[in-house]
Amino acid sequence: MKIYLDGKFVDESEAKVSVFDHGLLYGDGVFEGIRLYGGNVFRLDEHLERLEHSAKALMLAIPLNRAELSAATCETCRVNGLSDAYIRLVVTRGVGDLGLAPWLCPKPTLFIIASRISLYPQEHYDNGLAIVTVPTRRISPAALPPTVKSLNYLNNILGKIEARQFGALEAIMLNDQGYVAECTADNIFAIHKGAIMTPAASQGALKGITRGAVFDIAAELGVPIREADMTRYDIWCADECFLTGTGAEIVPVSKLDGRLIGDGRPGTITRDIMKAFRRRVLVEGTRI
Repeated sequence: MKIYLDGKFVDESEAKVSVFDHGLLYGDGVFEGIRLYGGNVFRLDEHLERLEHSAKALMLAIPLNRAELSAATCETCRVNGLSDAYIRLVVTRGVGDLGLAPWLCPKPTLFIIASRISLYPQEHYDNGLAIVTVPTRRISPAALPPTVKSLNYLNNILGKIEARQFGALEAIMLNDQGYVAECTADNIFAIHKGAIMTPAASQGALKGITRGAVFDIAAELGVPIREADMTRYDIWCADECFLTGTGAEIVPVSKLDGRLIGDGRPGTITRDIMKAFRRRVLVEGTRI
């Protein structure tokens, strides 16, 4: 495997980052997870825009402009001979000293990995995923805006650990007010009486790229969709529920906290959205 690292392609074994890199020392950096489908990088421009916005919020200079980032991302897929892949694009603050000061890091580090990913077994896409609610609360948007896709994922990791302890692959995280924010790695949607709702970013949800695609698909299908303050009760009593994410794509939810969602099987609207998403991924984006 070839890794793009600071302007060069290097072998996986030679793709090394300094122990003094502030991305490693402090989680000071930003990233994007991107998908390649049939030689098409899905919504690459939207991913790169979000990366730029995350970096701007952290006052982190990205060493390449958007066109250069796009070209480097596509080339990373080509040199690895990939037509379907998961791409991880990372920009860190770079090498500095052992203090926090970002202004002592003169040069950001940028690397791109293109490989394969399978987040959930196929059975969960066919039959639905059983999820739980974990005790760890989502970090308040006032402390760290969820719109900043930073390298600091410890909050999510704690939630993922708790999910595993409860025997689940994924879990809902609530915010300090007890409203549903998102899952540890995915956005969440519930369907009530033919209408879709999902938590707003103000409640701690990431504005996911796949999440945005669902809004577009809902409009295409004529299904009402809105952001809303949601509690676990709203999901327990939902007719359907599904999760979205770049890695997960769209996965139905069959249970929350041991309670069946609807009849416990992927619902009609969820299945329609899944089919529409599969059609879109091959045409919306950038050809490598």
